Amino acid sequence: MVSCEVTRRCSWSFRLQVVILAGLVFLENVAATKYISNMFSAQQNAPDPCYEESSEPIRCVPDFVNAAFGMEVVASSTCGSPPSRYCKSTTDKDGKIIRNCFICDANHPKRKHPSKYLTDLNNPNNLTCWMSEPFVQYPNNVTLTLSLSKKYELTYISLQFCSARPDSMTIYKSVDYGKTWIPFQYYSSNCKKMYGLPSRAIVTKANEQEALCTEAYSNIDPLSGARVAFSTLEGRPSAYAFDNSPVLQDWVTATDIKVVFNKLNTYGDEEKDEEGARESYYYALSDFAVGGRCKCNGHASQCIPQKDGRLGCDCKHNTAGYDCEKCKPFHFDRPWARATASDANECVACNCNLHARQCRFNMELYTLSGFKSGGVCLKCRHNTAGRSCNYCKEGYYRDRSKPITHRKACKACDCHPVGALGKTCNQTTGQCPCKDGVTGLTCNRCSKGYQQSKSPIAPCINPSRISNELDKKGPIIVQFPEKIPNPGGNRPKPTPGTGNPCNKCKKRSRRLTLKRFCRRDFAISAQVVSREKVDDWVKFTINVQNSYKRIVNRPTNDRTRRGETYLWVPKQDLRCKCPKIRLSQRYLIVGKHRRNDSRSGFVIDRKSVVIKWKDKWQRRLRRFVKYERRGKCRQ
Repeated sequence: MVSCEVTRRCSWSFRLQVVILAGLVFLENVAATKYISNMFSAQQNAPDPCYEESSEPIRCVPDFVNAAFGMEVVASSTCGSPPSRYCKSTTDKDGKIIRNCFICDANHPKRKHPSKYLTDLNNPNNLTCWMSEPFVQYPNNVTLTLSLSKKYELTYISLQFCSARPDSMTIYKSVDYGKTWIPFQYYSSNCKKMYGLPSRAIVTKANEQEALCTEAYSNIDPLSGARVAFSTLEGRPSAYAFDNSPVLQDWVTATDIKVVFNKLNTYGDEEKDEEGARESYYYALSDFAVGGRCKCNGHASQCIPQKDGRLGCDCKHNTAGYDCEKCKPFHFDRPWARATASDANECVACNCNLHARQCRFNMELYTLSGFKSGGVCLKCRHNTAGRSCNYCKEGYYRDRSKPITHRKACKACDCHPVGALGKTCNQTTGQCPCKDGVTGLTCNRCSKGYQQSKSPIAPCINPSRISNELDKKGPIIVQFPEKIPNPGGNRPKPTPGTGNPCNKCKKRSRRLTLKRFCRRDFAISAQVVSREKVDDWVKFTINVQNSYKRIVNRPTNDRTRRGETYLWVPKQDLRCKCPKIRLSQRYLIVGKHRRNDSRSGFVIDRKSVVIKWKDKWQRRLRRFVKYERRGKCRQ
């Protein structure tokens, strides 16, 4: 302990040492009696300090401890290997220096001074000291390296000397487990000469992470043991707003501490020839203490061994990591933040309505939501989709009889393959898009006034003639089969004695010539949409795409140009495939007009030309039209 009678510079350094010394005594007593409290911990159900009684999360921190207690310290120099002599200097009543010499032997139980004495229980009545080899002088250094095996937020570092304090030394810290080192504090009798730093530097918010150099410790009572204490926050402007200062939070964080003794304080005795002068100067410490808390960012009240054996925080508030430095999986609805006195900054689970197990954080969405929610669900299951798996994916619709969290909240559309225009339905109502004349949720029946056809293109048609008897019975409702049977039938078998009625039918395709074009009354290209049997006729619904020759003196209300109309073919001719007509195909149809026929549309027979359409005929037909307009058909 430094006495105020020795020096007048006792202000903050003296008070700091008094506080740290009292704290060390308390921490050592806690460490010595820790096993007693563990005997009764199982009998008590103490409330979780990370939550209030109302289960609201609050900031919590681990206990303040001596992080160095019981930890291994690696020394670059230790006396006793091989055995060596050292001397202790004292003064008598007359002020004369008296030296008493001893032997340091690493193999002798009472003469060894290993580095483990630095972090054992410090008993002032029975000091155990680590000691370096005598007279390791500048430029050679002696180092003490302490690994804390975990990130700590340090308040102070205390060194209790058994020998005279060194002339110059440096304290370093590491935040990556000893890979790199950062200066923490310099001590020297001449800071400018030794380290090139001023002894009195002004600390501002711009340089709060800079190491300082002080000359206050090295010139006080060099022959007696004393304590050197370094406070990590002393003189830092943001110390009173520590929760809001990431700079200071990084400054006090460390995983390892290294003390480098750069120069002994000998006062020129090494130049004297007195016996034992060189053996009287060495580095010796009885206690190496590091006061701080296990770094848990306000999300844990204790540190416990993890599965891999490393020390880690017992994280709360849905956080994870050795330092509770991140949110645990699926809790990314808000960004991770350190807990403060006003806000615990608990990590919040993503809202995926029980349909996803993974999510990610999106800062843009979080900003747009007014800093409330930024989670985006990944790999939505149970046929759901969306940021929160809150609606059904394409091809499914919402089942309102079940909550959105139910695994069967989305039902398949099940649109009919014939009656519907596609497989996708309205995701809210489940209504499939139906073809003209088709109704029902899945488009599986005909509307009122329509009847079923055998066409997959127009499964429901409005018949031109409906009997009064059917009108009285109401609309024709017919369920569609899954497969529409192939229209047409087998050729009629010849009746014995009558011969084959199809003998006169020409099976080969007719060739359209200019002469044949001129002799016919109409020439169209049309696509067959549907068919219907009417008495001895088959009525085809066709879609006229081009009309190359129109019937002269035809009623104006008769549809013979582009658009939907009818094509009438005798049943017998169709059975003989004269002509051969299939649904959904496009044909070139050339025929004559029956003047006394009242049927709407076109009427053809075996003499008509019905050829499967080819695009290359477009040019030939246009040439025929030009010839007809020029009057060549009359020649």
